[in-house]
Amino acid sequence: MGTVAAGVAKAGAQVILISGYDGGTGAAPGSSIYNAGLPWELGLAEAHQTLIMNGLRSRVVIETDGKLMTGRDVLVAALLGAEEFGFATAPLVTMGCVMMRVCNLDTCPMGIATQNPELRKRFRGKPEYIVNFMHFIAQELREYMAKLGIRTVDELVGRTDLLCKKPISEAERIDFSQILAGTDEGKNHCFDPADIYDFELEKTVDKTIIMKKLGTALKNKTKKTIDIDVVNTDRALGTLFGAEITRRYGDSALDDDTYTVKCTGSGGQSFGAFIPKGLTLELVGDSNDYFGKGLSGGKLVLYPPRDSGFRAEENIIVGNVALYGATSGKAFINGIAGERFCVRNSGAVAVCEGVGDHGCEYMTGGRAVILGKTGKNFAAGMSGGIAYVLDEDRDLYMKLNKSLVSLESVSEKYDILELKGIIEEHAAATGSEKAKRILADFDSYVPSFKKIIPHDYAKIRSTVLALEEKGMTGEQAEIEAFFINKKEA
Repeated sequence: MGTVAAGVAKAGAQVILISGYDGGTGAAPGSSIYNAGLPWELGLAEAHQTLIMNGLRSRVVIETDGKLMTGRDVLVAALLGAEEFGFATAPLVTMGCVMMRVCNLDTCPMGIATQNPELRKRFRGKPEYIVNFMHFIAQELREYMAKLGIRTVDELVGRTDLLCKKPISEAERIDFSQILAGTDEGKNHCFDPADIYDFELEKTVDKTIIMKKLGTALKNKTKKTIDIDVVNTDRALGTLFGAEITRRYGDSALDDDTYTVKCTGSGGQSFGAFIPKGLTLELVGDSNDYFGKGLSGGKLVLYPPRDSGFRAEENIIVGNVALYGATSGKAFINGIAGERFCVRNSGAVAVCEGVGDHGCEYMTGGRAVILGKTGKNFAAGMSGGIAYVLDEDRDLYMKLNKSLVSLESVSEKYDILELKGIIEEHAAATGSEKAKRILADFDSYVPSFKKIIPHDYAKIRSTVLALEEKGMTGEQAEIEAFFINKKEA
């Protein structure tokens, strides 16, 4: 814990959260609830002491959580080095939770963790209950502070000299020396706003180039395209400009391609992260890890220079974990992606021409089209969305993690039209030679494509389509399909 804390502090983290084993969701497996993790006291003490030894403690705020229930818990956390404190279990109990641990089953008897309208009628919680509880926490903490002669919470931070072992036989057998060590008696160590890490955001490409060139167009909501050069130290390119779009116009008020930034060079970490609808980033070159992380409606296009001397479909052009946690938008990659492509994708459409290991891991929605080979453990934990994979070598079945998904042929008309439409967009956006070859003889390629779809998602999807044919809206059909399949299960 100390090593990780020191590392992320050096990298510019502003808050470090130490989360203990004793809290957590009631949806977790029993084996995890009862057998995984350690007390927050151990991790908190180690992180706090290591940061002090490395001269980094003043740069960060340390937060802790994990079933803090009383003012005394907050006191101990502060004395061990925490400045902020998280509460979840106790506030849930004040709202009526009886800890049935069925949060994932939609059967919460108190109407808290459920979408079932009948169960939700049982909910009796009020915001005032949590306010009242937090007043009790604060009052108990103030009483302890008064006994210790401490005036502010900041003065408590790191004061391990105010802690001692209980004089009982059980405590005598435990060595607390490492937990209670590490600070000077009577001296506290905590975050100093004057020592905050400077990210120098004003020097980023977004601020120095993109905002200047597109600022007037953004203000007037007019369409514009610019050209820039990028290098691999330009991290999270487009994210700040995308945030400004969202700040001014909301999530999806702009049309696609309202603002296009044509980049040439090597994209740095998190190129195009979180960009919203209306912003398109086109990159001629290659890109690093986390390409399109959290994509939120925007469009990303990546392809090699037209005069490159290699076949794009045979070369890696983007790093690992592309499209991590994407929620919407489109990404077209003319080349092979690294490992964990589209992990946790929940709504974006993404195309590439080959992936490494663990592709589409934990995917919950959206579409992924792989026009080439995949690595091992494809679709592990995938619970939603669809992946279309060109399985020319007929070995996808051996690489597939089949615990939650099935492998099917692309035979339904809807699937064929959807697949063809996505490949057409990919070819138009990137000029992909492979996509053009597939489209030129699409009917003969269709049998080589495989559809990977989660079992439960397939049931929901078929029910939704049937309900939509009866006249329901998409949202109504999804809600109704959920309850229909729940009853059947």
